Amino acid sequence: MCGIVGAVAERDVTPILLEGLKRLEYRGYDSAGVAVLRAGHLERVRLPGKVSALEEALAQHELRGHTGIAHTRWATHGVPTENNAHPHVCNDSVAVVHNGIIENHEPLRAEQRELGYRFTSETDSEVVAHQVHRHYETSGDLLRAVRETAADLEGAYGLGVIDVEEPGRLIAARSGSPLVIGIGIGEHFIASDVAALLPVTRKFIFLEEGDIADVRRGS
Repeated sequence: MCGIVGAVAERDVTPILLEGLKRLEYRGYDSAGVAVLRAGHLERVRLPGKVSALEEALAQHELRGHTGIAHTRWATHGVPTENNAHPHVCNDSVAVVHNGIIENHEPLRAEQRELGYRFTSETDSEVVAHQVHRHYETSGDLLRAVRETAADLEGAYGLGVIDVEEPGRLIAARSGSPLVIGIGIGEHFIASDVAALLPVTRKFIFLEEGDIADVRRGS
């Protein structure tokens, strides 16, 4: 099973994301990755293999940021490679982590190709990143873009979404795949399992089926 961790805080969230992934290793996975927002840029490190290898790579890249998402993936569409690992990114602006399976990914992919979107993976998840970007271009609001994207998706998903245009904001959505929000003081978190967040909080909100959450530092 795949795992999701996300955080919005005043401190560097990379250690929080990494520890969360370690606590989700029991679920089984074949690749891992982290994306954070830093100084108006989206930075990402991902690779096939263990979280320990990701930890070494993160140390070399000095990845730091106040808003970020992370993922451990169990391959369904596409073999374990760096390109197939999450987070998936569109146009260096939108980053997405996804648990579940998007059943209508093929028609979405065909439609997005016609619009000029370029694919770098074999996954069904990459269409989510492109679809969020597509709707954001129209609405200019990340929550609305994710809500409109959710309406386009068929299948199961737990989503964590960030965008360089809205640092300090993390959108989560649930349909058929569990997600929980962790409540902090001046910081909030998301995860696919409470175990990932126990080092930072013991207060949780469990998203119900169909919920979409707008997660920020203060609310």
